[in-house]
Amino acid sequence: MTKPQLKPLPPHRHFVSKIVRSAIAGLIILAFSICVGMIGYHHYFNLGWVDSLYNASMILTGMGPVDKAINNGGKIFASIYAIYSGVTFLTSVAIIISPIVHRFLHKFRIDIEE
Repeated sequence: MTKPQLKPLPPHRHFVSKIVRSAIAGLIILAFSICVGMIGYHHYFNLGWVDSLYNASMILTGMGPVDKAINNGGKIFASIYAIYSGVTFLTSVAIIISPIVHRFLHKFRIDIEE
């Protein structure tokens, strides 16, 4: 039984194109998540837009809350946004670095499916 022939490494231009597309997709997800957090913090916490951005960024990156919730709606929003943010941040980072990992595995001829 013979080993299956692996395709040659795609050109560098193709690799850069994949990185750019993945980075754009990951950044769109992060930007959408920041906007959702800003709107929620502005509405439920009665914060200004800059403070809302600061809070949403801190939660999205896993640093933790800055301002305490003043009502039950704010507490519920902060809980849901924190859970959502934990998954979203890791997912967007995985999307951004996936072409690099794929290229690395392909370069060392590790058989994977796309």
